[in-house]
Amino acid sequence: MSLPELLIIAAGLSMDAFAVSICKGLSMKTMSWKNAVIVGLYFGGFQGLMPAIGYLLGSQFREAIVSVDHWIAFALLVLIGLNMVKESRSQEVECTDCSVAFANMILLAVATSIDALAIGVTFAFLQVRILAAVTMIGCVTFLLSMAGVKTGNVFGVRYKSKAELAGGGILILMGLRILCEHLFS
Repeated sequence: MSLPELLIIAAGLSMDAFAVSICKGLSMKTMSWKNAVIVGLYFGGFQGLMPAIGYLLGSQFREAIVSVDHWIAFALLVLIGLNMVKESRSQEVECTDCSVAFANMILLAVATSIDALAIGVTFAFLQVRILAAVTMIGCVTFLLSMAGVKTGNVFGVRYKSKAELAGGGILILMGLRILCEHLFS
C-alpha cells in the first residue's frame, strides 16, 4: 500500500475523531490550544494504537485465510464506511462537554478508534508497512482533531455529518479498490 493510499485511509479514519472534536470545540466558551492539543493527543494516540493491535491480532490468522484476505479487507472497509455514512445521516445529537479529563477523553478516544482496530486487522492481510501506517494515522488524527476543536469553537456542528459522510465514502472506495485490484490483476 502506497503512502498516498495510507494518507487517504488515515483521513477517512480520523473523521469520527474530527466530528467529536468539533463537538468538543462547540462546548468550549473560549478556544484553548492546550485543550486542543490534549484532545489531539488522545484521539491521535488511540487512532495510532488500535491499528497496531489489530495488525498483531490479524497476523496470527494470516496464513489460514490468505486466499480470501481481499474479501475480508473489502468487507471490513465497506462495513466501517457504511456505518460512518449511516451515522452521518443520523439526526441524533451527540452531547459532549468541554472537559478534557482522563475518564472523559479515554471513553471518547476508544469509541472513535474502534474502526481503526478493524483496519489494523485488514492491514495484516495486505502489503502494509505497519509502523508507517500507524504513525500516519496517529499524526493525521492528531492534526485533524486539533483543527476540529478550533472548527467547532468557530462554526459549531454544521460540518459534523459532512465529515462522517466523507470519511465513510473514502473507506468504501478504498475497499472497492482493494477488491478490484485483487480480482482484476
